[in-house]
Amino acid sequence: MWGKEGAWSLGVLVLSSFAMGFILGLAAGEPPGHVSGTVTVGGVALSGAVSIDGSSTVYPVTEAVAEAFMERYPGVVVTVGVSGTGGGFKRFVRGETDINDASRPITQVEAELARENGVEWVEIPVALDGLTIIVNSGNTWVDCLTLEELRMIWEPGSRVRFWSDVRPGWPREEIRLYGPGPDSGTFDYFTERVVGEAGSSRTDYIASEDDNVLVEGVSRERYSLGYLGYAYYVENRDRVRAVPIDGGNGCVAPTDESIASGRYPLSRPLYIYVNREGIEGRAELREFVAFYLREAPRLVPRVGYTPFPERYYRVAEALVRAGVYEDFAEIAFRGAGIDGEG
Repeated sequence: MWGKEGAWSLGVLVLSSFAMGFILGLAAGEPPGHVSGTVTVGGVALSGAVSIDGSSTVYPVTEAVAEAFMERYPGVVVTVGVSGTGGGFKRFVRGETDINDASRPITQVEAELARENGVEWVEIPVALDGLTIIVNSGNTWVDCLTLEELRMIWEPGSRVRFWSDVRPGWPREEIRLYGPGPDSGTFDYFTERVVGEAGSSRTDYIASEDDNVLVEGVSRERYSLGYLGYAYYVENRDRVRAVPIDGGNGCVAPTDESIASGRYPLSRPLYIYVNREGIEGRAELREFVAFYLREAPRLVPRVGYTPFPERYYRVAEALVRAGVYEDFAEIAFRGAGIDGEG
């Protein structure tokens, strides 16, 4: 199972009879209203702008989609910012952006602010991630960490200062910690999953919303430790090393297979949140989201994340093109027993 109680298991896809009719059309070739080799939708040339902000973890996927989309539709300008999941939601709930990239679900407080501002949203899972614990490539002593050891290291008031405080026999060298800042959805997920409470963390670490900064720091300091999204590890695996994690069933390294199967204890879904009024009323935004889902099976693994089964993306794209904006999470995960919260 995916959730707070342990590892996840991918649910059986829930296929609505309504969507199946559109899937048959999609399977035959181009999506409805789409003409191959043109920059039009339904015979109308697309133009306008799509504004996106949010998670640095989701950024590589969205940036890859945005670049491909603008090549096909040069009349539409897509901007992708990186201010962290929480920072992006601050703008999204005020109606300042069209899409928020998110490495966690929207919180109750954020949802209430959105409703107060008259902002409705559509939640769409786009990929799977395995939050990855990294150490310097010169670290020869850490072959696995338990969730309890991670909690000891990162909890508020932690007494862990040296590696030897984690396990006797490890070097009596100070651990240099790197991690996302409090505006990051990765920070929220990690603190809730590992420490036991979202936002609860020691503060004496080097924080950045830019995962590249975290990689740079850990790659330079032999006694360092950090955490970030799986794609950033994959991109830099020649510079840092991933630590297998024991969630109670033995040590498991993050891989596409272990993340997709849920065996890796720090697996989680990644999302985009779309302004509902925008997707219902603006062709360029609707086409961008449909294009995102169409290209995700190809682009998600290219940037280092794990895709859902291709059938999910085809159903989700069909629903967007049909103007149906409900239950994407239920389609991605089996409705019973999976909450998508990590």
